Amino acid sequence: MTMMEKINREELDFLCDAVLSLKTREECYAFFEDVCTIAETQALMQRLEVAKLLREKVTYQEISKRTGASTATISRVNRCVVYGPGGYNLVLERLQKN
Repeated sequence: MTMMEKINREELDFLCDAVLSLKTREECYAFFEDVCTIAETQALMQRLEVAKLLREKVTYQEISKRTGASTATISRVNRCVVYGPGGYNLVLERLQKN
């Protein structure tokens, strides 16, 4: 069973629809400030940066040094980048094109 299969789909759909409704960076800032703690937002930012650096073939040691992420976090993100459903790769490819 995947993580997404363990989550209530209706509520996850509602969250996804909420994120997709945001139109500007300022709206995103306001939403994430309301929804997440500072630590949660920092964790999301860190994981995305780790995924970006992994795709650039940066070593775990250098990623840890640059981001402060533990090797456990880096390893988990790497598993998602390599074997996951493709969310990190999709987002990073789209961001790279812009």
